[in-house]
Amino acid sequence: MEAAIRAIAEQGLGASTAVIAKSAGVSNGALFTYFETKADLLNQLYIELKLRKAETTVANAPMDAEPREQLRYVWYRMLRWATEQPLERAALAQLSVSNDVTDTSRAVARKPYAEVEAILDRCRANGTIRDASPAFVASLVMAMVDAAIDGLAAEPDAAERHAAIGFDALWRAIN
Repeated sequence: MEAAIRAIAEQGLGASTAVIAKSAGVSNGALFTYFETKADLLNQLYIELKLRKAETTVANAPMDAEPREQLRYVWYRMLRWATEQPLERAALAQLSVSNDVTDTSRAVARKPYAEVEAILDRCRANGTIRDASPAFVASLVMAMVDAAIDGLAAEPDAAERHAAIGFDALWRAIN
């Protein structure tokens, strides 16, 4: 999986199984012992990366806190994951737009984020986007997360300030 993450992050979805296998220190044929097709590998990798991200961003969320504090926790954990795992973030970005990743894999990968969706629902219950679909809200939030991450990368000396400004903007957008 680590070899696939690196190859896809660096070369995109066109990274060959031969490159992935070589990086993993196995033969191309051996790779297909574990994955029937490249599409199977991509689906497993997508699920694996989403679960890793969930472990970092959702685990130990303060569920007894106010919704704003719950959301703040998830926000900062997402920023932390993205800055600490740039290859995983790059590979996941590629996989997220892949036609090879099935609806079934996407559904499996969404399950650990049910609590985040619940947090967002509580945060927007009385806000201007209360009637928006959960998919739209998730897209909006992820766009703001991505913008914040790009800002942190561009100006690392102002990372803390940008993270706080980004969260305040997110809060105002959904509440």
